[in-house]
Amino acid sequence: MSTDRTSSGAKAGTVTTVVIGAGHAGLAMSRRLTERAIDHVVLERAEVANSWRRERWDSLRLLTPNWMSRLPGFRYRGTDPDGFMTMTEVIAFIESYAAWIGAPVQNGTTVTSVCPDPYGYRVTTDRGTWRCRSVVLASGAFNTPTVPAVASAVPDSVRTITPREYRNPTDLEHGGVLVVGASATGLQLAEEIQRSGRPVTLSVGEHVRMPRLYRGLDVQRWMMATGLLDERYDQVDDIVRARHVPSPQLVGTPARTTLDLNTLTASGVRLVGRLAGVRSGKALFSGALRNHCAMADLKLGRMLDGFDAWARAHDFDAAVDLPERFEPTRVGASPTLELDLERGEIRSIVWATGFKPDYSWLHVPVLDRRGKLRHDGGVVDAPGMYVLGLGFMRRRKSSFMHGAEDDSNELACHLHAYLDSVTRHTMLAAAG
Repeated sequence: MSTDRTSSGAKAGTVTTVVIGAGHAGLAMSRRLTERAIDHVVLERAEVANSWRRERWDSLRLLTPNWMSRLPGFRYRGTDPDGFMTMTEVIAFIESYAAWIGAPVQNGTTVTSVCPDPYGYRVTTDRGTWRCRSVVLASGAFNTPTVPAVASAVPDSVRTITPREYRNPTDLEHGGVLVVGASATGLQLAEEIQRSGRPVTLSVGEHVRMPRLYRGLDVQRWMMATGLLDERYDQVDDIVRARHVPSPQLVGTPARTTLDLNTLTASGVRLVGRLAGVRSGKALFSGALRNHCAMADLKLGRMLDGFDAWARAHDFDAAVDLPERFEPTRVGASPTLELDLERGEIRSIVWATGFKPDYSWLHVPVLDRRGKLRHDGGVVDAPGMYVLGLGFMRRRKSSFMHGAEDDSNELACHLHAYLDSVTRHTMLAAAG
């Protein structure tokens, strides 16, 4: 790695690979590059595991049990394998990994531009400029909250907030709260806010219902055993659709409890349909709540049928509890179709409507007309550029921490082969 000193006093220069982001995915790739003796630098805008430190709510725990927490060459070795890490524990785990692999991280370095360069790419930061043959985008899939356009019509009297700013219920006004979105985030926040004494209305669209435990085992054990988590992006009929499926309704708690819509309604949460619009100060909801819930119940039943079939085929039935089925989602006969936001019943809205990556600094023609990154299982549509950490990127488990183990290995192999081809081409050009 050749370096020089920039005017800011930071190191910069020429390196084979720049990895952007020092979360678990970027560090996993750093380990793979070191294994292949590829010189590289990891650029991090703040510090290792920054998003876990600054962009999560206080009570959040991982959705995956501790026994699944692993990165290349490194795994959870604590005394509670069936527990779920708190945010403090996640940060410590990732920090320990960065130290263990000796990752070449430059903290406090914000990437402002990635552009093509005769050498490969030019990565400009607030602490200098790097030239590199290849770039790995590991800045995360949850940079920017996705807020629907209808938010602009919400009356000024109602406070709105996204999960990125939310830390605990004291961030909200006293009074009713509308949580929009019923994936894992929406359910967890609805449950926590309801317990705080603020009446919660939950807006429910398409969702994935999933129990924490099935036949006495964590649902993730079933998904791993049956091969669901290892299903590849090139094995599904519609990968675009698969990548847009909401995150399952799971929560990690010491008691390993199931959190679903029935749990919430039993605690007093009111269910309404998908938020369809805001007009004249009124929130308007779809009348398809019952259909969305019925579809989620149907898909849950199919998944459990698959688990049971696997258990029978592998003589596993005698080893675990008997098959079980869960009560259908309870939906009122006449769900509310509108709420007057100007009457004061709703004082806050939480937009649990998802996140998207931020590629505003990426000045390479690899984004489609909707701003989505064009890639084939993490191999971006530009020579020598890769991405890690996106949902269902190479496998269904890609967005989980342990998913980076296999993904980083395969992409590092591709990157290594690409660098070899560049070297051969350069040598042939010099000889010719």
